[in-house]
Amino acid sequence: MPSYTVMVATGSQWFAGTDDYIYITLVGTEGCSERTLLDKPFYNDFERGAVDSYDVTVGENLGEMELVKVEKNKYWVHDDWYCKYITVKTPSGDYVEFPCFRWLVDDKEVVLRDGRGTSRLPKDDKTRLEKQHRRKELESRRKTYRWTEWQPGFPMSIDANTHKELPRDIQFDSEKGVDFILNYSKAIENLCVNQFMHMFQSSWNDFADFERIFVRIKNTISEYVMQHWKEDFMFGYQYLNGCNPVMIQKCTKLPEKFPVTHNMVADCLEREMTLEEEIKAGNIYLADYELMEDISPNSTDPCTLQYLAAPICLLYNNSQSKILPLAIQLGQTPGKDNPIFLPSDGQYDWMLAKIWVRSSDFHIHQTVTHLLRTHLVSEVFGVAMFRQLPAVHPAYKLLLPHIRFTIAINTKAREQLICEFGIFDKANGTGGGGHVEMIQKAMRSLTFRSLCFPDAIKARGVDSPEDLPYYYYRDDGNRVWDATKSFVWDVVCIYYDSDNTVQKDEEIQAFVKDVCSFGMQDLDCCEFPKSLKTREDLTEYLTVIIFTASAHHAAVNFGQYDWCSWIPNAPPTMRKPPPTQKGVVDVKFIIESLPDRGRSCWHLGAVWALSQFQENELFLGMYPDEHFIEKPVKEAMESFRQRLAEVSSAIKIRNEGKKLPYYYFSPDRIPNSVAV
Repeated sequence: MPSYTVMVATGSQWFAGTDDYIYITLVGTEGCSERTLLDKPFYNDFERGAVDSYDVTVGENLGEMELVKVEKNKYWVHDDWYCKYITVKTPSGDYVEFPCFRWLVDDKEVVLRDGRGTSRLPKDDKTRLEKQHRRKELESRRKTYRWTEWQPGFPMSIDANTHKELPRDIQFDSEKGVDFILNYSKAIENLCVNQFMHMFQSSWNDFADFERIFVRIKNTISEYVMQHWKEDFMFGYQYLNGCNPVMIQKCTKLPEKFPVTHNMVADCLEREMTLEEEIKAGNIYLADYELMEDISPNSTDPCTLQYLAAPICLLYNNSQSKILPLAIQLGQTPGKDNPIFLPSDGQYDWMLAKIWVRSSDFHIHQTVTHLLRTHLVSEVFGVAMFRQLPAVHPAYKLLLPHIRFTIAINTKAREQLICEFGIFDKANGTGGGGHVEMIQKAMRSLTFRSLCFPDAIKARGVDSPEDLPYYYYRDDGNRVWDATKSFVWDVVCIYYDSDNTVQKDEEIQAFVKDVCSFGMQDLDCCEFPKSLKTREDLTEYLTVIIFTASAHHAAVNFGQYDWCSWIPNAPPTMRKPPPTQKGVVDVKFIIESLPDRGRSCWHLGAVWALSQFQENELFLGMYPDEHFIEKPVKEAMESFRQRLAEVSSAIKIRNEGKKLPYYYFSPDRIPNSVAV
């Protein structure tokens, strides 16, 4: 009687093994086997990291292998099991691999497709069984991955209130590892600032007093920031290479709401040109925090009034190609009670004006640049992917590593961090609902093109290396974008031989439509495509997803401790309103404006925790789970890794000897997905 050898690989993550009963049924073109219990006497089957072999005897040859049905039944209590793959050796000696890479929970059956060949797109499924499997998989997934609106005007998210309600396949391996309350408390304890964390309403004595929560945790950049934060060059440099390097834009004409004159700034201009001439020469830039206007400040603590501002900052690219602040207006409407602050003003007037800009920049960074434009957008792509692309689709296999844990971290954030009375309310001036208003406003400018890195750079008029030679965020980002796009193009061309193939792939078209019509709620302003017509379109679309979830998230997330740990450089809240006149500010007023001891410590714990990589982090180009087994794709992956290594090497060489190295876009520091 013919005998098939079945090799079953159990995952190596925590709690991957099981003591439950595992049954298997082999399905071929000529028949199927009996439902067979996989069990060896006196042997502990399906242990974490193990590969176990079993013989399945059948009455007749099953023909070509098509499917494997796997069932898990309770032994004592339900014991989840993570199956990596199942390999079947046929009587003729052929090996057929069935990728799984998913959790089996409760008593449910999982049906796996043959991993061989190029039958990946809908058009490649020829048999009734293949088509039926594909359809049933998506029907099941759409019931599991449902859209919901967490807040009005937000991108849609997964329909789950807690991490435990998520499908097991997208949960963290250990929920304890992403408990925000636990992680922030641990960070505060590790940073030796826990003695201050409950000291709300208690002001620091002076700027040096902030060092009491800083001494034990220095690093190269944060220490440099502490030493130089008052200087104009440090203020300007952060617009290029800080943790929110997306605000600076070329000024082609001064806005009427910001009536800066030449006489105001003449002493700061170095080229013997008027302000108008400097603008025409392309040397003047703007940072406009208009989105902050009318945002409700945090009022959750009746003992502490908190304030926000919507400043505008004029920036100058001087003869040494340094970006320096020229003028700051702390509100959007000019007037006597909204003066334009200048470098020639009193020391403390100018210092406080810059602090207010840095605080507004922090709020935009946390809520818009980071939360909305990486976390929430990546979740939209992830939910749509699970709903519309089956596991055998090449786009699913390509995107899955870049969606890893994203829905889980966002769900945990909605559960603990940004919810009503969440951690965000403790230290942030936009807590208590202001952050929700910010995202609702920011959605009006969230377009698909703004997620295309080169387009976003060009739209702000900062694409010229000659004009801004030290804009490493732009230069490194373009390198990683190009490497990623080249890799995606290689993969797309393996499966799509023409533009027509893209147009006729109903699954990829449904995926794109689901993102726009449901994920982005079909907002007129979003301009997300509802269909893709060419291979170039598909390549760009997939590149946006991968780049947003990996590279851009890394660039705007992992520098938070570097740039925000020195509180005066990134105040998470302000306790006095913006000044309405000059000449009334002193050091005491500034200290009393900055966060108190308790809020400073919560902030410090937050930026520390958010800047840490996950345990066993997977970085860009690392694909340990072999969803693709085809040689051409593996060759494309190897080429991608080589190109990323070249980018990492170039960045390392450039950073040598620099007091302010820029490494956030270095591929060896870019996690595959949004998971923190």
